[in-house]
Amino acid sequence: MYWTRTLIPTTRETPAEAEIPSHQLMIRAGLIRQVSAGVYDWLPLGWRSLRKIFAIIRQEMNAIGAEEIHMPALLPAQLWKRTRRYFDYGPLLFRLADRKEAEMILGPTHEECVTELVQAYVRSHKQLPLTLYQIQSKFRDEARPRNGLLRVREFFMKDAYSFHTSLESLHETYQAMYGAYVRIFRRCGVPAIPVEAQSGPIGGDASHEFICPCDSGEDVIVRSEDGSYAANLEQAGRADGGGRTLADAPAAPPGELHKIHTPGTTSIEPVCRLLHVQPQQMIKTLVFTANAGESRQWVVACVRGDHEVNEAKLRKVVGNMELAEDQMARAAGFVIGFVGPHVVNRVQARLVIDPDALMVPVAVTGANEADWHVTNFNWKNNLSAARCGDAVVADIRNVTPEDRAPNGARLTFHKGIELGHVFKLGTKYSDVLGATYLDEKQQSRPMIMGCYGIGPGRIMVAALETRFDADGIRWPMGIAPFHVVITPIKYEGRVKDIADRLHTELQQRGVDVLVDDRDQRPGVKFKDADLIGIPLRIVIGEKGLSGGQVELKRREEKQATLVALENLADTVTNLIRANV
Repeated sequence: MYWTRTLIPTTRETPAEAEIPSHQLMIRAGLIRQVSAGVYDWLPLGWRSLRKIFAIIRQEMNAIGAEEIHMPALLPAQLWKRTRRYFDYGPLLFRLADRKEAEMILGPTHEECVTELVQAYVRSHKQLPLTLYQIQSKFRDEARPRNGLLRVREFFMKDAYSFHTSLESLHETYQAMYGAYVRIFRRCGVPAIPVEAQSGPIGGDASHEFICPCDSGEDVIVRSEDGSYAANLEQAGRADGGGRTLADAPAAPPGELHKIHTPGTTSIEPVCRLLHVQPQQMIKTLVFTANAGESRQWVVACVRGDHEVNEAKLRKVVGNMELAEDQMARAAGFVIGFVGPHVVNRVQARLVIDPDALMVPVAVTGANEADWHVTNFNWKNNLSAARCGDAVVADIRNVTPEDRAPNGARLTFHKGIELGHVFKLGTKYSDVLGATYLDEKQQSRPMIMGCYGIGPGRIMVAALETRFDADGIRWPMGIAPFHVVITPIKYEGRVKDIADRLHTELQQRGVDVLVDDRDQRPGVKFKDADLIGIPLRIVIGEKGLSGGQVELKRREEKQATLVALENLADTVTNLIRANV
């Protein structure tokens, strides 16, 4: 490929809207172009790299026996309503209607579609196990698309689905997929740590995420210092995080709640300043609605004042739920900003208490009255007997640096980018959608499923976030848009002939080559070569050719080396093979 025959719109300016390095570099190096919020064009360099990621994924999927298919992005809403994910995804789901007013969605993922497909054709245990995958566009209506490809509305995903007759078979495929993911990330040149994870709206009973440690990441990895435990923040457990009931709450001398006027103090910090107490002495109370979409159930979640509610953990206790809307909650009797646990004495709600909140003997909390808090709150003294029986004590908070891992080791926290996720779904979808098979005794059984996703765009983001310098991108060899850029000092005469001949010879050896044939000063060409990050650069000039040599420079090294022209093709080919 020749520079003047493709589209590489490089720029020296850092785009104002790009906050993280990968987004800045993708725009500056001409990999992508924004069409609208969270929607991007893929330009030639970016598309070449993305296709290489696709190829690596396909090779590893095929190697473990997965078969590629392609499913539609436009899906009937009714299929999603049958599994209730139409409601679970909420505003993330793109909804539309066709000309006959049939309700459709743009698929954010394809569990329903693939289950319905397999249900139509698989009848016997002899047809299982079966693993199908696709690489396709997905759509999610993100409220705040940001950080380039890290949080978008349209994106590519490799999603795979496996179908089994036994948990043992599912485990075998899960482990094979897990190993394939490790190889994919290694071949793409990005570090990825497998961690325990929540299944979220996908569902299922076991899952792992693969996270690339990175300061720009939106996920948080929690790891033990001894390396024996790793989980994302949503899933991370802690020592002494469970096993308590309301009966374990510490007793306190009987006493009346003492109301204190706290105007405008709807969060923990100003209350602490006003009342001269510590966050550990407060109970933070949040109100959620469960089962939104059918009948509404109010959920009151309580954590200690210095802790944060973990919504993923809370969902494991109460099912699908979301933070209550202020207006609706106020109409039901909740004074948002001043809610205390004892609100359940007068408003029908499910009370869920974190164990650490339970162990505060005498607490400050909301008075359930605007601009007022109470002191002297005690669980046993101030909850009605009826509500005590309904209360649930469960780990519903994020872990903190003060916590210990479940095995007692100290915890460390790191930001990261989620690259992939694997799930053991069980029969969540096959039960609802009727995906059954006949076993050896001709008995009908639900298929046991697994689900496995990778974000190719996120792999690219991770590569750029972990491999760049002040001059630009430093592509891993395996996913670089080109392996080599040939930079003639002046693209004319003998220099041109040798550049063209070398381009042809390397191409014949399977090397991806870009010739910078522009009529530009050498300094401009060198800066652009560094910006777009091609791993190897060959500089051809009259001076070097007089001695039968050219300059060969690796992108990550400062100094070039002189290589004999007659050995150049072999040297370059060997370098590429050693680094792919």
